[in-house]
Amino acid sequence: MIALSKPVIGDEEKQAVMRVLDSGMIAQGPEVAAFENEFSQYMEGHHCIAVNSGTSALHLGLLASGIECGHEVIIPSFTFAATANAVSLCGATPVFVDVDSDTFTMDPSAVEAAITKNTSAIMPVHLYGHPADMDPLTEICARNGLVLLEDAAQAHLATYKSQPVGTFGTAAFSFYPTKNMTSGEGGMIVTANDEIARKAKLLRNQGMEKRYENEIIGFNNRMTDINAAIGRVQLQKLRERTNKRQDNASFLSQNLSTVSVPVASSDVNHVYHQYTIKTENRDALSNYLTNSNIGNGVYYPIPVHQLPSFGKEIDLPNTKTVAEQALSIPVHPLLTQEELHTIVEVINAWC
Repeated sequence: MIALSKPVIGDEEKQAVMRVLDSGMIAQGPEVAAFENEFSQYMEGHHCIAVNSGTSALHLGLLASGIECGHEVIIPSFTFAATANAVSLCGATPVFVDVDSDTFTMDPSAVEAAITKNTSAIMPVHLYGHPADMDPLTEICARNGLVLLEDAAQAHLATYKSQPVGTFGTAAFSFYPTKNMTSGEGGMIVTANDEIARKAKLLRNQGMEKRYENEIIGFNNRMTDINAAIGRVQLQKLRERTNKRQDNASFLSQNLSTVSVPVASSDVNHVYHQYTIKTENRDALSNYLTNSNIGNGVYYPIPVHQLPSFGKEIDLPNTKTVAEQALSIPVHPLLTQEELHTIVEVINAWC
């Protein structure tokens, strides 16, 4: 089986974990601080606050930005449920909008139409590693006095007009095992705002900066030094592995002929967390690939607004279409040239 994705863990990560275990400092400590500082170098020096998951990064980022009960947050419906869950966990209401059918990212014109007197924030998702269209979204936020929070869970090193995603507003990254880099499990809040950064640090640590001096009600969402040590090693290899993903994606796009290949806008750096094709016979192709020992996945078959946890009746035509047609195939950096040729040959033989 050619795997759809898998974590790339080597001896350096194992040695880093053993270094932490031998130190006796396992909870949040110097490794977390070092990881935050090193990640910040890729984020134009913005504050970086490490937490225990990408969902925690979204949740605490929203709370630290002042999102609360009675607020509305505009999000795309074509995303992982965590995007909407984080909004709801703040007591706010997710307002679902349509996406661009080529880039799979939030349609700025749909955002404009969804703004109400209760709208407090917009949360674009840089889905599959393709940046959302940030210029119009940033302008909409500025004109309407709205918070901008980027869901960058899948977009490490992606850029929009040469600016790193995660630096347009407050942002959340994920280090889940199948992401472009992993810390085993974890997330990172990124912000240029000093007050948001301080509140996020309080929220992740039971509401306290100084031990036992709890200033606000908070959570236990800290990252451990074990996770941070893995993340630090992975971060050193991220650019090289991203380049390999992009090379693999380029080969697939140049050679696949029976499906619609992903679109990368000319002014973005797409990092291909997923290489997602489209076909009207998606389920048949998925079964065919599985039977041909080629891993594949549907991300995401049910738009979030249609999940039982939300159950909204909304007409989002592009979201409906891409949810029915999108299929992700292997693009990870461990693929061999032989495996890439096999993927192309198998898909091109399908009709």
